Amino acid sequence: MGLRDLFRRHKKENRAPPSTTKNEKSNAQQQQKRKVPGIKPIDFNAPVPEGISEKYRQFPFPTRRNDITNEYDLSEESLGVGINGKVLTCWHRATKRKCALKIIKDSDKARREVILHKKASEGCVYIVQILDVYENMFESNRCLYIVMECMEGGELFNRIRNRRDKPYTEREAANIILMIAKAVAHLHRMDTAHRDLKPENLLFSNTSEGALLKLTDFGFAKEGNNEKLPLMTPCYTPYYVAPEILSNNKYDKACDIWSMGVIMYILLCGYPPFFSAHGGTISAGMKSKIKAGEYKFPKAEWKNVSQEAKSLIEKMLTVDPDARVTIDWILRCSWLIGTVPETPIDIRSMLDSENCEQMRIEIAAANHAQRRADADDDENINLLTHSNSRIARRAAKRQRQSTTENVASPLSQIDE
Repeated sequence: MGLRDLFRRHKKENRAPPSTTKNEKSNAQQQQKRKVPGIKPIDFNAPVPEGISEKYRQFPFPTRRNDITNEYDLSEESLGVGINGKVLTCWHRATKRKCALKIIKDSDKARREVILHKKASEGCVYIVQILDVYENMFESNRCLYIVMECMEGGELFNRIRNRRDKPYTEREAANIILMIAKAVAHLHRMDTAHRDLKPENLLFSNTSEGALLKLTDFGFAKEGNNEKLPLMTPCYTPYYVAPEILSNNKYDKACDIWSMGVIMYILLCGYPPFFSAHGGTISAGMKSKIKAGEYKFPKAEWKNVSQEAKSLIEKMLTVDPDARVTIDWILRCSWLIGTVPETPIDIRSMLDSENCEQMRIEIAAANHAQRRADADDDENINLLTHSNSRIARRAAKRQRQSTTENVASPLSQIDE
């Protein structure tokens, strides 16, 4: 049973007993709200857990060891799912501010995630801010409680799908890519690769039109230590993985540029350049297409998209990482700094609820199967597969229609 499941079980099993008066009931509920059974403070003189490397034995910023419920009210409400599990809601008691809470078991890798995220969030408004870090116990587990700003605007694609007031345009897509690029540029200048750029990790700060898009979930992030090819572990989400990672080669932060290219492609047509048509989360055929950089710009969806946009995608989806453009080049490219047309984008594939739900299920399954790993770990990343994928069935149907009716398939480049 995971930490969050234990947390939820404890809250249910330890609800306040019925009271005879309204005031007694209110007091009991307030007391229950303030204290969560299982959470305990850590003594200030407690030693560092075993297995923590010298690099991460000391946090480079202040952490708290008092009971988190002294300052925050915790909730079971889930805000999303990251590499290490759910992100819950909490409220800062003094200011009433709604925040996001991530609870992870204390370990070398957990500390790396928190330290890199906290370091990256300082000085960059395009990265989700960490507000507090607590070292507390939960049951017999020593845990890190990471309090972050609550991103009320939700996930990138959900915001696009839920709009009904006006068309989604190429200029909007450019503004989104610019915000992603600024976050990635900040990381790359720190010699850090995020390694898990995907729409689920890109959140809007609020629901306003001018809301900032911010990057979160640093579970796969790693510093390069100024080495030429410092990364080795195959950490990835299938749709966004760079070819050098699938080839089991050593690699560097250029993998983030490839993932940006995939995100940009989806933003401009509503579906990814590569995915498995036969139901596997990442099949042999899909891997071959990624390694070869084999994708197309079908005319049905791309005829109104500017050549500058397609050219930028091609430069980001370059198989050879040495020939791939850098983040600094992207920030200077004409598509981002020039006048981008307000051409409406055909995103019907993104609006297809059946397609979206199946993609969500397959990505969630892949995330569940992934294990966070160091370059020194001798672990493979195992991915779940789905033999009865709706996307696969729909792709196969399109392929049959294309064969029998000679009709161009809008998803032809992903059929295997």
